[in-house]
Amino acid sequence: MDHDEPVEDFGQLGISPALVAALAAMGIDRPFAIQASSLPHSLAGRDVLARGRTGSGKTVAFALPVITRLAASATPSRRRPRALVLVPTRELATQVAATFEPLAATVGLRVTTVFGGVSQLRQERALANGVDVLIACPGRLEDLVGQRVCSLEDIEITVLDEADHLSDLGFLPAVRRLLDRTPANGQRMLFSATLDNAVDAVVQRYLHDPVRCSVDPTTALPARIDHHVLTVGTTDKAAVVAELASGEGPILLFTRTKYAARKLARKLARDGIAAVELHGDLAQNARDRNMAAFRDGQATVLVATDIAARGIHVDGVALVVHVDPPAEHKAFAHRSGRTARAGSDGTVVTISTPEQRADVDKLVRLAGIKPTVTVVTTTHPLVAELRGPKAALLDRPFEPAALRPAGSPGGQAPVGAPSATPSAGGRPGRPGPRRRRR
Repeated sequence: MDHDEPVEDFGQLGISPALVAALAAMGIDRPFAIQASSLPHSLAGRDVLARGRTGSGKTVAFALPVITRLAASATPSRRRPRALVLVPTRELATQVAATFEPLAATVGLRVTTVFGGVSQLRQERALANGVDVLIACPGRLEDLVGQRVCSLEDIEITVLDEADHLSDLGFLPAVRRLLDRTPANGQRMLFSATLDNAVDAVVQRYLHDPVRCSVDPTTALPARIDHHVLTVGTTDKAAVVAELASGEGPILLFTRTKYAARKLARKLARDGIAAVELHGDLAQNARDRNMAAFRDGQATVLVATDIAARGIHVDGVALVVHVDPPAEHKAFAHRSGRTARAGSDGTVVTISTPEQRADVDKLVRLAGIKPTVTVVTTTHPLVAELRGPKAALLDRPFEPAALRPAGSPGGQAPVGAPSATPSAGGRPGRPGPRRRRR
């Protein structure tokens, strides 16, 4: 079976007509393999351990049983949350909530998020007003539980999303402490791209006779990705990256450090490319603003550190560029998985200087791919082919709308932003889908 292809009908899996309609309104008509594999068990109340590569549809796979089972529960709605979803990053918490909210609204359930980097006052108010589904990062949630602002005593269903990334970031001790505060007889689901020893220890301790659903090899990348390694001289690297970034987008550029992401994004913006940055040094409101600009097409380029390599979904990312090759192959797989999601095509380019060639060769070998390797300069025709149609340069540095002074001309439109005229793709300011490049 091709795991990128829908396999059944949601209604046949036991999803209510109202939720099926809500999924259709979100553009989700038929389930992917991990959903079809896990839903019969999760809807029946079984603990589930599910593995699947990034972009395989894990969020919908756990959102549907959580919402369905809470809606059918005889437990009356209370101020305390009844479902808990633990995630490793703020961006992922926001992304998961965006999937949950329209589904939960269909059956009258409330959803809220809890994470650090912002004032907790609004989170306290949301909890006090009553919440059914709590989507949280472990650190802030532990703070709120310790302050007795939040109780996990009524949790019926717990989900660990991106469990391997929770492990990589050192969150598993906090995850264990939080799980110890939830009822031992509750349903638990763990979704992960890989299963290392630390995550397996959590499985053994907290999941009871789980159904194991694995739809891909642990580090599998989508088959619809064209992989290229461009070997460039050190003096040509910046120009080649800028040329790749000048396409219509959406384009993701990955760097190893926060400094490099900030420097590159601001250089591209000064040169008239609608680029924004995403990394750990940004305040949460800036991270939200930049992600919103990238999602809605105001920005065509997002320059990010590995903070964006996991769990972040943006429609139609056609090109991912490893400006700095990652340190290990798992990060390579997760970065690359930002394209070719949900059955679409994509292109991944790894930039390699001659000095990095041996490390890059090892990286792609461990990732299980066989890229096309080409020595290029800025004017090599392959660079223009991978870039795709060139976007018009802005006549001034790009600036997200929220940074503009109050009362500046143009209201909420960003300085120098592309036109909001609907494109062939049906979304304002974003070009229609590109054909797969060969």
